[in-house]
Amino acid sequence: MTRPSTLAAALAIVAVTLLIAAMVIRSRFERELSVAAARAAQGSELIDTRCGPIEVQQAGAGIPLLMIHGSGGGHDQGMDWARPLTQHGIRVIAMSRFGYLRTPRPVDASPEAQADAHVCLLDALGIARTAVMGVSAGGPSAMQTAIRHPERVSALVLVVPITYKPGTVADSAPPVSDDKDALLLRLLGSDFLFWTGLHVARDPLIRHVLATPPEQVAAASEPERARVNDLAERILPVSRRAAGLRDDTRLGKRLGPYALESIRVPTLVVSARDDGFGTYAGAQYTASRIPGAKFIGFDHGGHLLVGHDEAVRAEILALLTTGGGT
Repeated sequence: MTRPSTLAAALAIVAVTLLIAAMVIRSRFERELSVAAARAAQGSELIDTRCGPIEVQQAGAGIPLLMIHGSGGGHDQGMDWARPLTQHGIRVIAMSRFGYLRTPRPVDASPEAQADAHVCLLDALGIARTAVMGVSAGGPSAMQTAIRHPERVSALVLVVPITYKPGTVADSAPPVSDDKDALLLRLLGSDFLFWTGLHVARDPLIRHVLATPPEQVAAASEPERARVNDLAERILPVSRRAAGLRDDTRLGKRLGPYALESIRVPTLVVSARDDGFGTYAGAQYTASRIPGAKFIGFDHGGHLLVGHDEAVRAEILALLTTGGGT
């Protein structure tokens, strides 16, 4: 029989061990969060526009490309994806959408209002006309920019875009349930929960938050694995992106039809059939409604188009340098 003093000593050791472990975890979390926050601020500036302050990062020279990031992003996510284009005569203007990082969320944060703010940014930068690229939840405001301000857009690129499709078009993936949305918002509303997920449940996070099969990531090349992991880690600090994330989570369920037939610029639309957010069917429908649009659909790759990164960039570069960027 264990004596009370022995039991008390054992419990004290366990308590001290747990306390030390908690302190180590907290210290590591705070250190990595600080690094992530510093990284998210690198290279950007806050531009005063007639639509309010907008955060932007620029790189390269030549054909201008307004890069509109997806969910969980910001200027940093957009620039990370588009930076290789700067080696081929493309000037990348990567901005933070409403509610992301240093761009505040106005009362009206609709894609239409965001499109008008894109033009306000172009005005402030002295850019008369630009190609526009929208990724994921950046797709709606990219389309609205081409619809509402056609004289300012020279080409349109939509990559795994969140889009409207009529009920007559079959889903390419089961729609995300309200319960799953609520769970994702809880995870994406806490720096600590998201950081913990990165360290103890990265594969489920990639599957459900980034809508990409983790087994495809595991089988991909080393550069592709690094790209996916870097993108996941760059969502931190998620608390500085939470306002935009909340809007994006609700966005797909309230989108109505757009006047796609009015878009008259060279257009490229890209998606993957196994995208967990089900963008394939909507992207294919969208391309069919934009006159002359080119649709590229992959069977595999998920929302992050794993394995197709270089091919997609090559298609975008071809579009921009053969008349679509002027």
